[in-house]
Amino acid sequence: MTTPQWETLLAVIRGEQLRRLPTGFIIDCPWLPNWAGHTILDYFTDERIWMGAHQKALAAFPDTMFLPGFWSEYGMCTEPSAFGATSSWNENDFPFAKKVLRTVEDVDRLEKPDVRKDGLLPFVVKRLRHLQPEIERAGHQIRFAVARGPLNIATFLMGTTEFLEALKTDPVRMHRLLTIIADFLVEWIAYQRECFPSIDGILMLDDIVGFVGKNDFLTFGLPYLQRVYSANVAVKFFHNDAPCKVAAPFLTQAGINLLNFGVQHSVNDMKTWTGGQITLLGNIPPRDVLAQGTPADVERAVTILVMGLQDRSRLVLSCGGGIPPGVPTENIRAFIAAVQKLGG
Repeated sequence: MTTPQWETLLAVIRGEQLRRLPTGFIIDCPWLPNWAGHTILDYFTDERIWMGAHQKALAAFPDTMFLPGFWSEYGMCTEPSAFGATSSWNENDFPFAKKVLRTVEDVDRLEKPDVRKDGLLPFVVKRLRHLQPEIERAGHQIRFAVARGPLNIATFLMGTTEFLEALKTDPVRMHRLLTIIADFLVEWIAYQRECFPSIDGILMLDDIVGFVGKNDFLTFGLPYLQRVYSANVAVKFFHNDAPCKVAAPFLTQAGINLLNFGVQHSVNDMKTWTGGQITLLGNIPPRDVLAQGTPADVERAVTILVMGLQDRSRLVLSCGGGIPPGVPTENIRAFIAAVQKLGG
């Protein structure tokens, strides 16, 4: 992100009224490589292709923010790989991390990874270190430490069904598992900040938070989110495009001040449930409108969203989640143009 973009984001988070509603999008491997004309595997394995794809997006859409900006990632495999998960790669499909914990009892043998050495983590850091001078020459800074969240990582290590069942059948071991993961995440985020002092934000992604009820969220979700978001940074960004109603009233307690949510709930409802204290990033339908609709469909959806707002503060207009596969250039331009046309 550029300094003006970062300052705009901070102003929105503080609740300041801007002259014009800002726009921003999460971009990563589901959309960026193919949009830029590359396979997903080439995007992951070639630093020049990775850098060029980001530069192409910045040149095509100069009037919006991309979050977190120059995201060094390996799909869902980054953090699970540090725990020993085998990563399965295809030429043009998303990589997948295979289970590490075959039984609940395997949690007893799980060790916290070394964030400086294990799995794909050194590759994440090295890519950014190699390209940091070029990123900065383009007027951008590395602003965010990024990680998958505790429940998300747990489901990759165990399997989603197995983890959710074990919350009920073996809560003691699940707390041990989540404690190991949260401690690992604190160290992983701290190491990213050590490597790149320009970082003053955290982006954590955890859709599994939307899969549990209130009691389970308060027991197995909130304490571990609080642990990870305890870092002293200005932007505490959370992505959960699964249902958010259960967790929303408690996210401020976790320290979160920026939320990317899905299409299950309206902006007005999310503002009510978060007490208007969290900046929202959302939320026209990413697949059905932004990817599969026409530019006219996108303009219509943006207009309905903006005209229906009860409160325009603490809002960055986007889609309900990250940009999905197949979103065409003209639809993103239609989104940005519609916001500019509607004004402040």
